[in-house]
Formats: sequence, structure tokens, C-alpha cells
Amino acid sequence: MKSVLGIDPGRDKCGIAVLNFDGAVKFERVIATDELELTLKNLLRDFEIERAILGNGTTHKSVEKILRALNLSAEVVDEKFTTEEARKEYWKKNPPKGWRKFLPTSMQVPPEPVDGIVAEILVKRFLAASV
Repeated sequence: MKSVLGIDPGRDKCGIAVLNFDGAVKFERVIATDELELTLKNLLRDFEIERAILGNGTTHKSVEKILRALNLSAEVVDEKFTTEEARKEYWKKNPPKGWRKFLPTSMQVPPEPVDGIVAEILVKRFLAASV
């Protein structure tokens, strides 16, 4: 099944997600930026990726070069408010436990980076706009 790759680029870490065109998440991770090229090669081997969606964040120009070298075209999209949306999505996927469940999630910071979820959101926004 053909897939869409989403990348939330960053100086130190990148969020990566692979989704089917129906929006089903097949892969989602946060990786060190210096591991990006190798990870992308592995994803291209493992998934039938048709296109890439790239957030317009910190290092998107250097990520575009990597994608071009791998013969994958990228559409650069606006990342506005994706981190806030990803934090909400994190708490839906990982409801707070113990005493944390009594605090509103809007007052909590996820205990791990949400860049992978941001990559998911970028692809989902693209898919929604494509319909």
C-alpha cells in the first residue's frame, strides 16, 4: 500500500511518521537528526512511500537536500500550532496515570518529545487538504 512520509525537522532531533493514504499510522519515531538519512533509506526500503511532507521548521532546507538525493520529492508545509496539537494528541494516546490524571493535561508537559506526532499531524493536514 502506498504511503506518505512526514518529517518534522529539527536541529538535534526529527520526528518521522509514515501513514497510509487513509491516515493509518504505520511508523512513528523521534530520531537524532544525524540519523535521518540512514533512517529514511530504511523507510524507503520497508514502505512504498509515494511522497514526503516536510514541516517548514528549523532545518527543513537541509532535509530537502537529503530527500532529493534519495529521489523523493517533498512538499513543505506550515508547522504552525503543530506542537500544541501534538501535545493534546500525546495525552489522548497516553492518558495520565496516578496523581497526574487529576491535573488538566493542558497544564502538563509530555514526558517525551512529541516530534513524531507532529510528523503525523503534518501528513494528516496534507491528506485532509488533498480531499
